[in-house]
Amino acid sequence: MKITTVKPILADGGHRVFVFVKVETDQPGLIGWGEASLEGKPRAVAGCIEDFEPMIVGEDPRRVEFLWQIMYRSAFWRQGVIGLSAISGIDQALWDIKGKDLGRPVYELLGGPVRDKVRMYTHYATSTLDATVQDAVSKVEKGWTAIKTVPMPPTNMVDGPEIVKQTADKVRAVRQAVGDGIDILLDFHGRVTPQMAILYGKAVEPYHPYFIEEPVQAENPAAMAQVTHQLTTPIATGERLFTRWGFREILETGAASLLQPDCCHAGGISEVRKIGTMSEVYYAGLAPHNPYGPVSTAACIQVDFAAPNFVIQEMVDPDIAPEAMSLVKEPLPVVDGYIYPPTKPGIGVEVDEAACARRPPDLSVSRVRQMVLDVYQAHHKDGGIADS
Repeated sequence: MKITTVKPILADGGHRVFVFVKVETDQPGLIGWGEASLEGKPRAVAGCIEDFEPMIVGEDPRRVEFLWQIMYRSAFWRQGVIGLSAISGIDQALWDIKGKDLGRPVYELLGGPVRDKVRMYTHYATSTLDATVQDAVSKVEKGWTAIKTVPMPPTNMVDGPEIVKQTADKVRAVRQAVGDGIDILLDFHGRVTPQMAILYGKAVEPYHPYFIEEPVQAENPAAMAQVTHQLTTPIATGERLFTRWGFREILETGAASLLQPDCCHAGGISEVRKIGTMSEVYYAGLAPHNPYGPVSTAACIQVDFAAPNFVIQEMVDPDIAPEAMSLVKEPLPVVDGYIYPPTKPGIGVEVDEAACARRPPDLSVSRVRQMVLDVYQAHHKDGGIADS
């Protein structure tokens, strides 16, 4: 069996541009699918996928690890977020081919399932206090047992008591509305300094958040560890880290007890599985990051079923992302906040190419600014740029 083509397919998923990867083989009808979506840089990732194509065309797609090494170690330079996003999507597609060739779901090839179902969480929006509570309650009413939000706006190096109190009041109100049987997850989004992260963390601790994600940027594990050691709430991080090497210092410093590698960025199924295995030695859990599409969700699920230290899986609520769900033929269903083991071979979903063709992405200057700068770039009151 040989790889014949490796193609990026870009599509408008509503809340973001999706980058899917299609790997074709010389076996009739045997195609692998992956996802390499990256905020603000879909054309760069697509170009990198095309750059990797000549390196692996003609190779056996079932040699997944061999091909991962070819791409990762290629052309002298190690890979950054663009290269690793491309590798991640291709890696998912190779596992999809391998599973289809053997007639088994990918999790069976990773050692088999160690659980009967995978617990999922989704997001609720923080705005005014009443609207925040209303959105959180609506998620619970639809069957979600765990919900996440970014509780504070972009912050300053030092914030006064008003914004800290407003943040804590919203978390308190949601806790009172949903009760103690629902888990509330808080994402600080790397917006705050270590000192302010401790202050915010202590302010919300009485309401028992399930975890606090990215209390500070993960680029400084020592600073994150400083926060972690002052709080009792579990700390999660990893969406902006890549490969085992990127997570090593987080584990060694005790900066986080939950790791969140992203299957679209950290190195695909192959590397997320290894990161999870490495984290077991440090008694850390695996909670993959995934705000992307149904292909990314399907890839994450394969690892989740096979990882003994898996904790919980992120996904976008299908009800608020119908455009994204329409891009695959049969997205994995969520039942009462859980996904059950897929039985189809490979990663379990197929991209609908006709649907993608009907939703070409708008990559005009105005649209890209709207999707990236308006969403991810924030300003302080004095006009300076803030972490979003």
